[in-house]
Amino acid sequence: MGEALKAFLSKSKIQNGLQALQITDAWETIMGKTVAKYTKKIENINQTLFIFTDVGPLRQELSYQREKIVERVNETMGSRVIKDVIIK
Repeated sequence: MGEALKAFLSKSKIQNGLQALQITDAWETIMGKTVAKYTKKIENINQTLFIFTDVGPLRQELSYQREKIVERVNETMGSRVIKDVIIK
């Protein structure tokens, strides 16, 4: 049954939502308390991680760290789930 569920999730759009929830749950561990505190929302759409924040300086700092964010998220998730990061 576990394999059938994994097969279903890999073919459905639910997978992105579940991954976004997992990333959101681990976000403080991945990026730290301050970044997590000022992050409004995280979405995963087609292996692109969208990070939403209203704080201009944080948005700028996260833009500089895009590659590092991809590495950290993929390491935490245990596979290559993110290829790019967009800060909004």
